[in-house]
Amino acid sequence: MSRRVVRQSKFRHVFGQVAKADQAYEDIRVSKVTWDSSFCAVNPKFLAIIVEAGGGGAFIVLPLAKTGRVDKNYPLVTGHTAPVLDIDWCPHNDNVIASASDDTTVMVWQIPDYTPMRNITEPIITLEGHSKRVGILSWHPTARNVLLSAGGDNVIIIWNVGTGEVLLSLEDMHPDIIHSVCWNSNGSLLVTTCKDKTLRIIDPRKGQVVAERFAAHEGMRPMRAVFTRQGHIFTTGFTRMSQRELGLWDPNNFEEPVALQEMDTSNGVLLPFYDPDSSIIYLCGKGDSSIRYFEITDEPPFVHYLNTFSSKEPQRGMGFMPKRGLDVSKCEIARFYKLHERKCEPIIMTVPRKSDLFQDDLYPDTPGPEPALEADEWLSGQDAEPVLISLRDGYVPPKHRELRVTKRNILDARPPTGPRRSQSASDSPLSQQHTLETLLEEIKALREHVQAQEQRITALENMLCELVDGTD
Repeated sequence: MSRRVVRQSKFRHVFGQVAKADQAYEDIRVSKVTWDSSFCAVNPKFLAIIVEAGGGGAFIVLPLAKTGRVDKNYPLVTGHTAPVLDIDWCPHNDNVIASASDDTTVMVWQIPDYTPMRNITEPIITLEGHSKRVGILSWHPTARNVLLSAGGDNVIIIWNVGTGEVLLSLEDMHPDIIHSVCWNSNGSLLVTTCKDKTLRIIDPRKGQVVAERFAAHEGMRPMRAVFTRQGHIFTTGFTRMSQRELGLWDPNNFEEPVALQEMDTSNGVLLPFYDPDSSIIYLCGKGDSSIRYFEITDEPPFVHYLNTFSSKEPQRGMGFMPKRGLDVSKCEIARFYKLHERKCEPIIMTVPRKSDLFQDDLYPDTPGPEPALEADEWLSGQDAEPVLISLRDGYVPPKHRELRVTKRNILDARPPTGPRRSQSASDSPLSQQHTLETLLEEIKALREHVQAQEQRITALENMLCELVDGTD
Protein backbone atom coordinates (compact mmCIF):
# COMPACT_ATOMS: atom_id res chain seq x y z
CA MET A 1 0.00 0.00 0.00
CA SER A 2 1.60 3.31 -1.06
CA ARG A 3 2.08 5.91 1.66
CA ARG A 4 0.86 9.40 0.82
CA VAL A 5 3.75 11.88 0.87
CA VAL A 6 2.90 15.06 2.80
CA ARG A 7 4.10 18.20 1.03
CA GLN A 8 6.73 20.09 2.97
CA SER A 9 5.87 23.75 3.61
CA LYS A 10 6.54 26.11 6.49
CA PHE A 11 2.96 27.38 6.03
CA ARG A 12 1.31 23.95 6.34
CA HIS A 13 0.22 24.61 9.93
CA VAL A 14 -0.82 28.26 9.66
CA PHE A 15 -3.85 28.75 11.90
CA GLY A 16 -6.35 31.55 12.38
CA GLN A 17 -7.56 32.94 15.70
CA VAL A 18 -10.10 35.61 16.59
CA ALA A 19 -8.52 38.31 18.75
CA LYS A 20 -9.71 38.64 22.34
CA ALA A 21 -13.11 40.31 22.79
CA ASP A 22 -11.54 43.54 24.11
CA GLN A 23 -9.59 43.90 20.84
CA ALA A 24 -12.77 44.22 18.73
CA TYR A 25 -14.47 47.48 17.67
CA GLU A 26 -18.11 47.47 18.81
CA ASP A 27 -21.23 49.46 17.88
CA ILE A 28 -20.30 50.34 14.31
CA ARG A 29 -23.19 50.52 11.86
CA VAL A 30 -21.60 48.86 8.84
CA SER A 31 -22.97 49.98 5.48
CA LYS A 32 -25.77 47.87 3.98
CA VAL A 33 -25.02 48.90 0.39
CA THR A 34 -25.08 45.92 -1.95
CA TRP A 35 -21.64 46.34 -3.51
CA ASP A 36 -18.88 43.76 -3.78
CA SER A 37 -16.02 45.77 -2.27
CA SER A 38 -14.40 44.90 1.06
CA PHE A 39 -16.01 47.92 2.91
CA CYS A 40 -12.95 48.05 5.15
CA ALA A 41 -9.37 49.32 4.77
CA VAL A 42 -6.61 49.09 7.34
CA ASN A 43 -2.98 50.18 7.73
CA PRO A 44 -0.48 50.23 10.63
CA LYS A 45 -2.15 53.38 12.07
CA PHE A 46 -5.87 53.32 11.27
CA LEU A 47 -8.93 51.20 10.61
CA ALA A 48 -11.47 52.66 8.14
CA ILE A 49 -14.98 51.23 7.66
CA ILE A 50 -17.79 52.33 5.34
CA VAL A 51 -20.82 53.01 7.56
CA GLU A 52 -24.51 53.77 7.33
CA ALA A 53 -25.05 57.53 7.23
CA GLY A 54 -28.01 59.81 6.66
CA GLY A 55 -27.76 62.51 4.00
CA GLY A 56 -24.96 61.05 1.92
CA GLY A 57 -22.02 58.71 2.17
CA ALA A 58 -19.62 58.38 5.08
CA PHE A 59 -16.92 56.22 6.57
CA ILE A 60 -15.40 56.07 10.03
CA VAL A 61 -11.65 56.14 10.73
CA LEU A 62 -10.43 54.78 14.08
CA PRO A 63 -6.87 54.69 15.43
CA LEU A 64 -5.95 50.97 15.64
CA ALA A 65 -5.55 51.23 19.42
CA LYS A 66 -9.08 52.62 19.92
CA THR A 67 -10.73 49.24 20.53
CA GLY A 68 -13.94 48.58 22.45
CA ARG A 69 -17.27 50.35 22.07
CA VAL A 70 -17.24 53.23 19.62
CA ASP A 71 -19.16 56.31 20.75
CA LYS A 72 -22.22 56.87 18.53
CA ASN A 73 -21.12 60.51 18.11
CA TYR A 74 -17.60 59.58 17.01
CA PRO A 75 -16.64 61.88 14.10
CA LEU A 76 -17.11 60.50 10.58
CA VAL A 77 -15.52 61.38 7.26
CA THR A 78 -18.45 62.87 5.37
CA GLY A 79 -18.29 64.68 2.05
CA HIS A 80 -19.95 62.48 -0.53
CA THR A 81 -23.57 63.13 -1.45
CA ALA A 82 -24.33 59.42 -2.06
CA PRO A 83 -23.11 56.11 -0.53
CA VAL A 84 -19.37 55.42 -0.38
CA LEU A 85 -18.59 52.23 -2.34
CA ASP A 86 -14.84 51.75 -1.86
CA ILE A 87 -11.99 53.09 0.29
CA ASP A 88 -8.23 52.57 0.00
CA TRP A 89 -5.30 53.78 2.11
CA CYS A 90 -2.34 55.31 0.33
CA PRO A 91 0.61 52.85 0.57
CA HIS A 92 3.10 55.75 0.85
CA ASN A 93 1.35 57.89 3.48
CA ASP A 94 -0.54 56.26 6.36
CA ASN A 95 -2.58 59.43 6.94
CA VAL A 96 -4.05 59.61 3.42
CA ILE A 97 -7.12 57.67 2.27
CA ALA A 98 -9.19 57.80 -0.92
CA SER A 99 -12.94 57.18 -1.13
CA ALA A 100 -15.12 56.42 -4.16
CA SER A 101 -18.85 57.01 -4.27
CA ASP A 102 -22.14 56.55 -6.03
CA ASP A 103 -22.07 60.36 -6.53
CA THR A 104 -19.46 59.85 -9.39
CA THR A 105 -16.58 61.47 -7.47
CA VAL A 106 -13.38 60.31 -5.81
CA MET A 107 -12.21 62.20 -2.73
CA VAL A 108 -8.79 62.10 -1.08
CA TRP A 109 -8.61 62.81 2.66
CA GLN A 110 -5.90 63.68 5.17
CA ILE A 111 -6.59 61.95 8.50
CA PRO A 112 -4.95 63.60 11.54
CA ASP A 113 -3.08 61.56 14.15
CA TYR A 114 -5.27 63.04 16.89
CA THR A 115 -9.01 62.36 17.18
CA PRO A 116 -10.90 65.20 15.47
CA MET A 117 -13.62 66.97 17.45
CA ARG A 118 -16.16 66.98 14.62
CA ASN A 119 -16.82 65.29 11.27
CA ILE A 120 -14.11 65.65 8.64
CA THR A 121 -15.96 67.28 5.74
CA GLU A 122 -13.21 68.85 3.62
CA PRO A 123 -11.23 66.50 1.37
CA ILE A 124 -7.74 67.55 0.25
CA ILE A 125 -8.98 67.16 -3.29
CA THR A 126 -12.09 66.00 -5.17
CA LEU A 127 -11.43 64.14 -8.43
CA GLU A 128 -14.20 64.56 -10.98
CA GLY A 129 -14.06 62.73 -14.27
CA HIS A 130 -16.42 59.75 -14.13
CA SER A 131 -19.96 60.06 -15.46
CA LYS A 132 -21.42 57.24 -13.33
CA ARG A 133 -20.80 55.71 -9.87
CA VAL A 134 -17.19 54.97 -8.93
CA GLY A 135 -16.86 51.55 -7.31
CA ILE A 136 -13.16 50.61 -7.45
CA LEU A 137 -10.05 52.36 -6.12
CA SER A 138 -6.42 51.24 -6.15
CA TRP A 139 -3.25 53.22 -5.40
CA HIS A 140 -0.17 52.62 -7.53
CA PRO A 141 2.21 50.32 -5.60
CA THR A 142 5.45 52.25 -6.30
CA ALA A 143 4.72 55.75 -7.71
CA ARG A 144 3.87 58.65 -5.42
CA ASN A 145 0.32 60.10 -5.54
CA VAL A 146 -0.89 57.91 -8.43
CA LEU A 147 -4.46 56.64 -7.89
CA LEU A 148 -6.64 54.48 -10.13
CA SER A 149 -10.43 54.62 -10.16
CA ALA A 150 -12.91 52.56 -12.15
CA GLY A 151 -16.55 53.50 -12.61
CA GLY A 152 -19.93 52.33 -13.84
CA ASP A 153 -19.15 54.25 -17.05
CA ASN A 154 -16.73 51.33 -17.86
CA VAL A 155 -13.79 53.75 -17.78
CA ILE A 156 -10.55 53.49 -15.77
CA ILE A 157 -8.97 56.83 -14.83
CA ILE A 158 -5.44 57.15 -13.43
CA TRP A 159 -4.94 60.39 -11.49
CA ASN A 160 -2.06 62.40 -10.14
CA VAL A 161 -3.48 63.22 -6.71
CA GLY A 162 -0.68 65.76 -6.13
CA THR A 163 -2.00 67.99 -8.92
CA GLY A 164 -5.59 66.76 -9.37
CA GLU A 165 -4.88 65.99 -13.03
CA VAL A 166 -5.97 62.99 -15.07
CA LEU A 167 -2.78 61.18 -16.13
CA LEU A 168 -4.49 58.52 -18.23
CA SER A 169 -8.07 57.67 -19.16
CA LEU A 170 -8.62 54.11 -20.39
CA GLU A 171 -11.83 54.14 -22.41
CA ASP A 172 -13.25 51.73 -25.01
CA MET A 173 -11.49 48.74 -23.40
CA HIS A 174 -14.38 47.39 -21.35
CA PRO A 175 -17.80 47.09 -23.02
CA ASP A 176 -19.49 46.42 -19.68
CA ILE A 177 -19.14 46.96 -15.91
CA ILE A 178 -15.62 46.43 -14.52
CA HIS A 179 -15.62 44.00 -11.58
CA SER A 180 -12.00 44.24 -10.40
CA VAL A 181 -8.69 45.93 -11.17
CA CYS A 182 -5.26 45.00 -9.78
CA TRP A 183 -1.73 46.40 -10.39
CA ASN A 184 1.27 44.11 -10.74
CA SER A 185 4.13 44.53 -8.24
CA ASN A 186 5.88 47.43 -10.03
CA GLY A 187 2.72 49.04 -11.41
CA SER A 188 3.58 48.54 -15.08
CA LEU A 189 0.50 46.40 -15.87
CA LEU A 190 -3.12 46.01 -14.79
CA VAL A 191 -5.31 42.93 -14.73
CA THR A 192 -9.05 43.56 -14.99
CA THR A 193 -12.21 41.48 -14.89
CA CYS A 194 -15.44 42.59 -16.51
CA LYS A 195 -19.11 41.62 -16.79
CA ASP A 196 -18.40 40.50 -20.39
CA LYS A 197 -16.54 37.51 -18.78
CA THR A 198 -13.17 38.60 -20.25
CA LEU A 199 -9.94 38.68 -18.26
CA ARG A 200 -7.65 41.44 -19.61
CA ILE A 201 -4.04 42.44 -19.04
CA ILE A 202 -3.58 46.11 -19.85
CA ASP A 203 -0.50 48.29 -20.33
CA PRO A 204 -2.01 51.56 -19.06
CA ARG A 205 0.67 53.87 -20.45
CA LYS A 206 0.37 52.42 -23.95
CA GLY A 207 -3.41 52.25 -23.59
CA GLN A 208 -3.34 48.69 -24.92
CA VAL A 209 -4.78 45.32 -23.97
CA VAL A 210 -1.67 43.11 -24.15
CA ALA A 211 -3.42 39.78 -23.44
CA GLU A 212 -6.97 38.61 -22.81
CA ARG A 213 -8.89 35.45 -22.05
CA PHE A 214 -12.62 35.06 -22.58
CA ALA A 215 -14.56 33.00 -20.00
CA ALA A 216 -11.68 32.22 -17.65
CA HIS A 217 -14.63 31.15 -15.51
CA GLU A 218 -17.75 30.27 -17.47
CA GLY A 219 -20.39 31.42 -14.98
CA MET A 220 -22.15 34.78 -15.28
CA ARG A 221 -21.41 35.94 -11.72
CA PRO A 222 -18.56 38.39 -11.00
CA MET A 223 -14.96 37.31 -11.35
CA ARG A 224 -11.94 38.66 -9.43
CA ALA A 225 -8.25 38.64 -10.42
CA VAL A 226 -4.90 39.49 -8.78
CA PHE A 227 -1.27 39.30 -9.93
CA THR A 228 1.01 36.85 -8.10
CA ARG A 229 4.69 37.35 -7.29
CA GLN A 230 5.68 35.16 -10.27
CA GLY A 231 3.64 37.31 -12.68
CA HIS A 232 0.82 34.76 -12.94
CA ILE A 233 -2.84 35.72 -12.57
CA PHE A 234 -4.95 34.20 -9.80
CA THR A 235 -8.71 34.34 -10.41
CA THR A 236 -11.92 33.51 -8.57
CA GLY A 237 -15.23 33.04 -10.34
CA PHE A 238 -18.10 30.66 -11.00
CA THR A 239 -18.66 27.63 -13.22
CA ARG A 240 -21.60 27.40 -15.59
CA MET A 241 -23.39 25.43 -12.87
CA SER A 242 -22.78 28.34 -10.41
CA GLN A 243 -20.11 26.54 -8.41
CA ARG A 244 -17.35 28.75 -7.05
CA GLU A 245 -14.03 28.16 -8.74
CA LEU A 246 -10.43 29.36 -8.52
CA GLY A 247 -7.89 29.51 -11.33
CA LEU A 248 -4.20 30.24 -11.96
CA TRP A 249 -3.16 31.55 -15.37
CA ASP A 250 0.07 32.27 -17.24
CA PRO A 251 -0.43 35.54 -19.18
CA ASN A 252 2.00 34.32 -21.86
CA ASN A 253 -0.27 31.36 -22.55
CA PHE A 254 -3.90 32.14 -21.74
CA GLU A 255 -5.25 29.13 -23.64
CA GLU A 256 -4.99 26.63 -20.79
CA PRO A 257 -5.11 27.37 -17.04
CA VAL A 258 -2.07 26.47 -14.94
CA ALA A 259 -4.59 25.28 -12.32
CA LEU A 260 -8.39 25.24 -12.06
CA GLN A 261 -10.25 24.00 -8.98
CA GLU A 262 -13.95 23.85 -8.13
CA MET A 263 -14.76 24.79 -4.56
CA ASP A 264 -18.39 24.88 -3.43
CA THR A 265 -21.88 26.03 -4.39
CA SER A 266 -22.11 29.17 -2.27
CA ASN A 267 -23.12 32.32 -4.19
CA GLY A 268 -20.99 34.97 -2.41
CA VAL A 269 -18.26 36.57 -4.51
CA LEU A 270 -14.82 35.42 -3.31
CA LEU A 271 -12.54 38.36 -2.46
CA PRO A 272 -8.88 37.31 -2.91
CA PHE A 273 -6.20 38.81 -0.62
CA TYR A 274 -2.69 37.96 -1.79
CA ASP A 275 0.51 38.16 0.26
CA PRO A 276 3.51 38.24 -2.12
CA ASP A 277 6.01 37.63 0.72
CA SER A 278 4.64 34.18 1.50
CA SER A 279 2.75 33.63 -1.79
CA ILE A 280 -0.35 32.72 0.22
CA ILE A 281 -3.75 33.69 -1.14
CA TYR A 282 -6.65 34.11 1.29
CA LEU A 283 -10.21 33.81 -0.04
CA CYS A 284 -12.98 35.57 1.87
CA GLY A 285 -16.48 35.21 0.50
CA LYS A 286 -18.98 37.96 1.23
CA GLY A 287 -21.65 36.35 3.36
CA ASP A 288 -19.37 33.38 4.20
CA SER A 289 -18.23 32.64 7.72
CA SER A 290 -14.84 31.26 6.67
CA ILE A 291 -11.47 32.25 5.21
CA ARG A 292 -9.81 29.64 3.02
CA TYR A 293 -6.13 29.92 2.25
CA PHE A 294 -3.83 28.39 -0.33
CA GLU A 295 -0.12 28.49 -1.10
CA ILE A 296 0.90 29.19 -4.70
CA THR A 297 4.14 27.42 -5.74
CA ASP A 298 6.01 26.31 -8.86
CA GLU A 299 5.21 22.61 -8.30
CA PRO A 300 1.98 20.88 -9.38
CA PRO A 301 -0.85 21.32 -8.54
CA PHE A 302 0.53 24.92 -8.17
CA VAL A 303 -2.34 26.03 -5.88
CA HIS A 304 -2.05 24.03 -2.64
CA TYR A 305 -4.89 24.11 -0.13
CA LEU A 306 -3.57 24.92 3.37
CA ASN A 307 -6.56 25.28 5.69
CA THR A 308 -9.87 26.98 6.46
CA PHE A 309 -10.54 29.38 9.28
CA SER A 310 -14.21 29.12 10.30
CA SER A 311 -16.34 31.20 12.62
CA LYS A 312 -20.04 31.34 13.40
CA GLU A 313 -21.06 34.67 11.91
CA PRO A 314 -20.93 35.66 8.24
CA GLN A 315 -18.64 38.48 7.12
CA ARG A 316 -20.04 41.71 5.61
CA GLY A 317 -16.59 42.81 4.50
CA MET A 318 -12.91 42.34 5.25
CA GLY A 319 -9.80 44.47 5.74
CA PHE A 320 -6.27 43.11 5.13
CA MET A 321 -3.35 44.57 7.08
CA PRO A 322 -0.13 45.37 5.13
CA LYS A 323 2.81 43.23 6.28
CA ARG A 324 4.50 46.15 8.08
CA GLY A 325 1.54 46.36 10.48
CA LEU A 326 1.93 42.81 11.86
CA ASP A 327 3.41 41.62 15.16
CA VAL A 328 6.57 39.78 14.09
CA SER A 329 7.35 38.70 17.68
CA LYS A 330 4.28 36.42 17.57
CA CYS A 331 4.99 34.93 14.10
CA GLU A 332 1.87 36.67 12.78
CA ILE A 333 1.87 36.40 8.96
CA ALA A 334 -1.53 37.96 8.21
CA ARG A 335 -4.26 39.91 10.00
CA PHE A 336 -7.82 40.43 8.82
CA TYR A 337 -10.45 42.83 10.11
CA LYS A 338 -13.80 41.08 9.73
CA LEU A 339 -16.96 43.19 9.55
CA HIS A 340 -20.14 41.99 11.23
CA GLU A 341 -23.39 43.91 11.21
CA ARG A 342 -22.44 46.00 14.26
CA LYS A 343 -18.78 45.32 14.93
CA CYS A 344 -15.33 44.61 13.51
CA GLU A 345 -13.04 41.94 14.92
CA PRO A 346 -9.39 41.15 14.10
CA ILE A 347 -8.51 37.63 12.93
CA ILE A 348 -4.84 36.73 13.32
CA MET A 349 -3.04 34.15 11.15
CA THR A 350 0.02 32.65 12.83
CA VAL A 351 2.77 30.15 12.00
CA PRO A 352 3.37 28.05 15.13
CA ARG A 353 7.02 28.41 16.20
CA LYS A 354 8.66 27.76 19.56
CA SER A 355 11.54 30.24 19.22
CA ASP A 356 11.23 33.87 20.32
CA LEU A 357 13.89 34.97 17.83
CA PHE A 358 13.06 36.91 14.65
CA GLN A 359 12.07 34.41 11.95
CA ASP A 360 13.94 35.50 8.81
CA ASP A 361 12.22 32.92 6.61
CA LEU A 362 8.74 34.20 7.52
CA TYR A 363 9.57 37.87 7.08
CA PRO A 364 11.59 38.70 3.96
CA ASP A 365 12.06 42.43 3.38
CA THR A 366 8.65 43.87 2.55
CA PRO A 367 7.37 47.04 0.77
CA GLY A 368 7.79 50.09 3.02
CA PRO A 369 6.13 53.51 2.94
CA GLU A 370 8.64 55.21 0.60
CA PRO A 371 7.60 55.49 -3.07
CA ALA A 372 10.18 54.41 -5.65
CA LEU A 373 9.08 56.89 -8.34
CA GLU A 374 7.36 60.24 -8.80
CA ALA A 375 4.12 60.33 -10.82
CA ASP A 376 5.69 61.98 -13.87
CA GLU A 377 8.60 59.48 -13.89
CA TRP A 378 6.14 56.59 -14.00
CA LEU A 379 4.07 58.31 -16.70
CA SER A 380 7.19 58.84 -18.84
CA GLY A 381 7.78 55.07 -18.90
CA GLN A 382 9.99 54.34 -15.88
CA ASP A 383 9.32 51.28 -13.71
CA ALA A 384 10.67 50.44 -10.27
CA GLU A 385 10.05 47.67 -7.77
CA PRO A 386 8.78 48.70 -4.30
CA VAL A 387 11.34 50.10 -1.82
CA LEU A 388 11.72 47.30 0.74
CA ILE A 389 12.24 47.52 4.51
CA SER A 390 13.25 44.94 7.11
CA LEU A 391 10.80 44.00 9.86
CA ARG A 392 13.56 42.63 12.14
CA ASP A 393 13.01 45.31 14.79
CA GLY A 394 9.30 45.73 14.11
CA TYR A 395 7.81 48.65 12.19
CA VAL A 396 7.08 52.06 13.69
CA PRO A 397 4.80 54.22 11.48
CA PRO A 398 6.32 57.63 10.69
CA LYS A 399 4.75 60.78 12.11
CA HIS A 400 1.93 62.59 10.31
CA ARG A 401 3.03 63.67 6.81
CA GLU A 402 0.89 66.12 4.92
CA LEU A 403 -0.16 65.61 1.31
CA ARG A 404 0.14 68.90 -0.53
CA VAL A 405 -1.87 69.46 -3.69
CA THR A 406 -0.44 71.91 -6.21
CA LYS A 407 -3.04 72.49 -8.86
CA ARG A 408 -1.85 74.03 -12.09
CA ASN A 409 -3.44 77.42 -12.69
CA ILE A 410 -6.16 76.69 -15.23
CA LEU A 411 -6.55 80.43 -15.92
CA ASP A 412 -3.10 80.48 -17.54
CA ALA A 413 -4.22 78.13 -20.27
CA ARG A 414 -7.86 79.08 -20.69
CA PRO A 415 -8.74 81.55 -23.48
CA PRO A 416 -11.14 84.37 -22.53
CA THR A 417 -14.78 83.33 -22.98
CA GLY A 418 -17.77 85.32 -24.19
CA PRO A 419 -17.96 88.26 -26.62
CA ARG A 420 -15.65 91.23 -26.17
CA ARG A 421 -17.33 94.25 -24.65
CA SER A 422 -16.84 97.61 -26.31
CA GLN A 423 -14.48 99.78 -24.28
CA SER A 424 -16.26 102.30 -22.06
CA ALA A 425 -14.87 105.22 -20.08
CA SER A 426 -14.54 103.06 -16.97
CA ASP A 427 -12.23 100.74 -18.95
CA SER A 428 -9.68 103.50 -19.53
CA PRO A 429 -6.04 102.43 -18.89
CA LEU A 430 -5.82 104.73 -15.82
CA SER A 431 -8.98 103.27 -14.28
CA GLN A 432 -7.83 99.72 -15.07
CA GLN A 433 -4.44 100.42 -13.49
CA HIS A 434 -6.10 101.66 -10.29
CA THR A 435 -8.44 98.60 -10.12
CA LEU A 436 -5.50 96.26 -10.69
CA GLU A 437 -3.48 97.84 -7.89
CA THR A 438 -6.45 97.60 -5.50
CA LEU A 439 -6.95 93.92 -6.36
CA LEU A 440 -3.24 93.13 -5.93
CA GLU A 441 -3.19 94.85 -2.54
CA GLU A 442 -6.25 92.86 -1.46
CA ILE A 443 -4.73 89.58 -2.69
CA LYS A 444 -1.49 90.33 -0.84
CA ALA A 445 -3.36 91.07 2.41
CA LEU A 446 -5.43 87.89 2.09
CA ARG A 447 -2.31 85.81 1.37
CA GLU A 448 -0.61 87.13 4.50
CA HIS A 449 -3.76 86.40 6.53
CA VAL A 450 -3.98 82.81 5.19
CA GLN A 451 -0.26 82.27 5.87
CA ALA A 452 -0.63 83.46 9.45
CA GLN A 453 -3.63 81.17 9.99
CA GLU A 454 -1.76 78.19 8.47
CA GLN A 455 1.16 78.77 10.84
CA ARG A 456 -1.28 78.97 13.76
CA ILE A 457 -3.02 75.73 12.66
CA THR A 458 0.35 73.94 12.32
CA ALA A 459 1.45 75.15 15.77
CA LEU A 460 -1.85 73.98 17.34
CA GLU A 461 -1.64 70.59 15.58
CA ASN A 462 1.95 70.13 16.83
CA MET A 463 0.82 70.97 20.38
CA LEU A 464 -2.03 68.47 20.03
CA CYS A 465 0.32 65.74 18.75
CA GLU A 466 2.70 66.39 21.69
CA LEU A 467 -0.21 66.14 24.13
CA VAL A 468 -1.42 62.87 22.49
CA ASP A 469 2.12 61.42 22.54
CA GLY A 470 2.48 62.47 26.17
CA THR A 471 -0.66 60.60 27.17
CA ASP A 472 0.19 57.39 25.23
